[in-house]
Amino acid sequence: MTDSPAPVPADAAYLDPTRPIPERVADLVSRMTVPEKVGQMMQLPADMYVAGDVVDSVDTLVLDFRVGSVLHASPEQLARAHALVARTRLRIPLLIGEDCIHGHSFFRGATIYPTQLGMAATWDPELVRRVGRATAVEVAPTGVHWTFSPVLCIARDLRWGRVSETFGEDPFLIGELASALVHGYQGDGLSDPEAILACAKHFAAYSETQGGRDASEADVSRRKMLSWYTPPFERVAREGCATFMLGYQSIDGVPVTINDWLLNEVLRKEWGYSGMLVTDWDNVGQLVRIQGISPDFADAAARAVLAGNDMVMSTPEFFDGAQEAIEKGTLPIEAIDAAVSRILHVKFALGLFEDPRLPDVERQRAVIGSSEHAELNLEVARRSLVLLQNDGALPVASSDPDGPGRQLSIAVVGPNAHDEHTILGDWAGASGQAPWLRGIGHPREMTSTVYDGLRELGEARGWDVEHTTGAGILTLQPHPLGGTMPDGQPRFPVAVPVAPDAEELDRARELARAADVVVAVVGDRIELVGEGRSTATLDLFGAQTALLEAMAQECATSGARLVVVVIASKPQIIPEHVLDRANAVVWAANPGMRGGQAIAELIAGDIEPSGRLPISWPRHVGQQPVFYNAITDQHGDRYADLTQEPQWVFGDGLSYTSVAYSDLEVTTPVVGTGDVVRARVTLTNTGERPALETVQVYVDDVVASVTWAGKELKAYRQVEVAPGESVVVDLAVPVADLTIVDAAARRVVEPGRFALLVGPSSRTSDLLRAELDVVA
Repeated sequence: MTDSPAPVPADAAYLDPTRPIPERVADLVSRMTVPEKVGQMMQLPADMYVAGDVVDSVDTLVLDFRVGSVLHASPEQLARAHALVARTRLRIPLLIGEDCIHGHSFFRGATIYPTQLGMAATWDPELVRRVGRATAVEVAPTGVHWTFSPVLCIARDLRWGRVSETFGEDPFLIGELASALVHGYQGDGLSDPEAILACAKHFAAYSETQGGRDASEADVSRRKMLSWYTPPFERVAREGCATFMLGYQSIDGVPVTINDWLLNEVLRKEWGYSGMLVTDWDNVGQLVRIQGISPDFADAAARAVLAGNDMVMSTPEFFDGAQEAIEKGTLPIEAIDAAVSRILHVKFALGLFEDPRLPDVERQRAVIGSSEHAELNLEVARRSLVLLQNDGALPVASSDPDGPGRQLSIAVVGPNAHDEHTILGDWAGASGQAPWLRGIGHPREMTSTVYDGLRELGEARGWDVEHTTGAGILTLQPHPLGGTMPDGQPRFPVAVPVAPDAEELDRARELARAADVVVAVVGDRIELVGEGRSTATLDLFGAQTALLEAMAQECATSGARLVVVVIASKPQIIPEHVLDRANAVVWAANPGMRGGQAIAELIAGDIEPSGRLPISWPRHVGQQPVFYNAITDQHGDRYADLTQEPQWVFGDGLSYTSVAYSDLEVTTPVVGTGDVVRARVTLTNTGERPALETVQVYVDDVVASVTWAGKELKAYRQVEVAPGESVVVDLAVPVADLTIVDAAARRVVEPGRFALLVGPSSRTSDLLRAELDVVA
């Protein structure tokens, strides 16, 4: 199929910014050749893999494929791509995409925030919205228009490698935080020069993995899909999230890429979504290469477009395949036109035809890595820290038996105590997804490790702070199936746990012996995190458990306090005998560039711990999946050999004080389906330090027509309570939120008896209970 281009007149309607967008779109589509239309539907990386090697492909993308979008481009590649587009016949501006996941991930010197799971531990939508806005402010002047964020997947099996990219396990909390992040990215609308396109992913149930393996078949019924996995997506779809990305997996044998029910019946028709859909990396190619659904790329292209896909990510074969399908008559040109129109609508809405939003170096200097964003980053990091266990050993200054002001000796040990890459987490500079930044990372001085943070505090307060690694985590060996995958990308090497090193352990023992406080920083590493990097175990990898056992032994002998800090993409199993001997445990997720400073401040008592778990923390890997809102089991007390109770439950988190709950009262004991349930509860701070308490409101549908979760989060409030103060907190839950999905897969409110459960976590023993009736 060849081009037959005609010159574009200067007064072409699509070039006139005064005309309505639909008119401009229609005019431009009418002028495009078939190759130009197909190319417009393609998004390809600036560096492509050929037999495992990286090849700069910008010229090929623009001149041969006529792509509509580019991702993972360096500043130099972007400049060349835009210059090439300016010489093309139609001069359709490029849409530049990037994984700006928790900050401008792949721009050197940008602000990197806690990972999405860390942000979720704040339980604070407004704080998350501010992160989205600050990220957009840094992204916009770099010439990037589109972030592939937020992730709305529900974390279920924690062996899955992408848990850190989620907001946790609860659909309601995910919806609250995802909505906030979308509004932060998109600002006051796409005409806002600092707005970037948000992308809700991975639609849908991508996280429902088999055995925790990434991108495996999702065994999800339609009722289960509508009950748990689609509600967060529906919320952001109705609120105007500009784009959706599809998951890799199949559902009941049908890949999401070609799932007509999910894409057309649910997303397009039921929800009325008119935004742009983009496949994930090579989804269309995988129909041929991996899933065996299509015999060739012409068939795959036709299936994908007819199912409603608009932008096809990283499948170069789509260019020829789609044109072949059009020639065969299996892909109507009208379907191509509809997809191209949605893509062009986004470009016109962003104003790219008048201003392609090219990189602005002067603006970059003003906003990227700014002091204002660093302060926000520190605030988020502080709020993300979850104190899981504390026998009074923290904060260290106030718990010192000789009183504050004495010179403390602090031993900082562990493989994650001084590792800037683990602090940042996945999708951040040196994590490897953007070839042009691989191995470079972000300026070291921007990142504070735990050792950095404690050393800085120690210098100011006269503390003696020393560090040693004490244990390794892993080494890497080549993948047994070879160096490249079917699409030419390199295979990840295999992680091999390292054995304890006697000299390293001895050095850690020596420091611990002389210390008042041992801060042991353990967790996982980037090689165990992300796409294609699921783990078969949740145990601390390598020699870390041996290190903790050695530190527990030394502290038991010397009387030093043992503080375990877990910097990890997801919960890690800490043996019970270590927890029994640890004085305090802090989970810090991957807390971003200011994470080390925030952790040091928490240990010192300069800040109050306020983070709450957005995810259940298991005691052993055999519990997977474990989550608080599971259907009640008939024999669900325990396994024959081990408990089913998690180590810490969803919503858990301690403060440096204690807050008592009392006098829960539902003030609207009988409500109709259009009403609001109102209640109040009294909080009393019975300690000596202030608290930011997250009051959690769960609902139990006492008798339902189908089996349902025994409790679901439906509201929460964060309340400041001063020492000795009692506060009456008003609570509200719309009756319209008291829904179940019935046997006919309809989301309904069934009249009857409900219970409101209010407390500091999802643990049943932590919750006060009050009942009410919903009448028809």
